[in-house]
Amino acid sequence: MANAMDRALESQLRNLQARSGKTLEQLYAVIRNSGLRKHGAIRDMLKRDHGMGHGDANVVTTVFLRSEEGGASGGRPETLDQALDAIYSGTRASLRPIHEELLRAIATFGEFEIAPKKAYVSLRRKKQFATVGPATKSRVDVGLNMKGVAATPRLVELPAGQMCQYRVQLTNVREINEELVGWIRRAFDSAG
Repeated sequence: MANAMDRALESQLRNLQARSGKTLEQLYAVIRNSGLRKHGAIRDMLKRDHGMGHGDANVVTTVFLRSEEGGASGGRPETLDQALDAIYSGTRASLRPIHEELLRAIATFGEFEIAPKKAYVSLRRKKQFATVGPATKSRVDVGLNMKGVAATPRLVELPAGQMCQYRVQLTNVREINEELVGWIRRAFDSAG
């Protein structure tokens, strides 16, 4: 799975360079010249002064800070695989096969960005279409952003103002079926 994740990051970096019209080296020079050193300040400057979207600015900032630290990430993971190692550690390690199977299914849809957070990953096209991460030591939650879908006992509609409109809870790989993949595909298609 690491190779697929690394390829997704490489694709994201290629795409954001095309969108920004600047190479990574040029973006890094902008950051160095700004004198900013904190992640949030750099990200916000790229968004404000260079018209980058939140996801693109966040990835450039993350990759820049890692490279400037000579690979030391101050406790942050170096690769997506390392981020997943941190998310699915300890009592949650047994849930990683659910995550990996989900990502294999989603990878067949086309290109998308994977943005690791502290406790989950955000899946994005033009906007976030899903989140995947362990909610407890025995359950992975899949958050979905889509509209006009009737809730079911399995597809739980979330209150307004949440990060996602729906949630599906998974406790084993066998629960990844056509129904779930169909909902994720609908969210994927609506994001971009």
